[in-house]
Amino acid sequence: MADDAQNLSQDEIESLLGGGGPSTPAASEAGPEAASGPAPAVGSSAADKPEVDGIAGGDMELLLNQAEEALASVDETSSAPPAKPFELKDLGGAPASTEAATIELVRDVELDVSIELGRTHMYLEEVLKLRKGSVVPLDKLAGDHVDVYVNGRLVARGEVLVLNDNFCVRVAELLAGEAAPV
Repeated sequence: MADDAQNLSQDEIESLLGGGGPSTPAASEAGPEAASGPAPAVGSSAADKPEVDGIAGGDMELLLNQAEEALASVDETSSAPPAKPFELKDLGGAPASTEAATIELVRDVELDVSIELGRTHMYLEEVLKLRKGSVVPLDKLAGDHVDVYVNGRLVARGEVLVLNDNFCVRVAELLAGEAAPV
């Protein structure tokens, strides 16, 4: 059988591979197995197209046509209009009216106000020794201003007073929002 495969003509090989039917009288004499392939395309014959790297000429032409179609489709997509960035619409409403912005809008807002008389550093041992009547020295002198913090932000300094048996602070100086020291 291997000897028969070497004796096949080019037309017989192409017809077996689907490259077309017999195109010469010699191929038609080869027998029914050589003529069983599909008929060649009109105006072309498998014998007219040489075999390249084991691929029949008709198959080569089919592959070439498919490659040209693929390249044409790439060219068509590259001619599409260039992409532009997506633009988000402004989601904000109308700007706030300055006429309606009064103190009434913030009247019920609660704030944490604290008055700091002074600071000190103590070891844990000293804190554990504190008892009723212990004296804790602070870093400020008597008569110095105390610091007024609102929500942890230093906003003012003032003097400690007693009014109707209650301590109070008279604001002596307003400050431009310094953060509370840690």
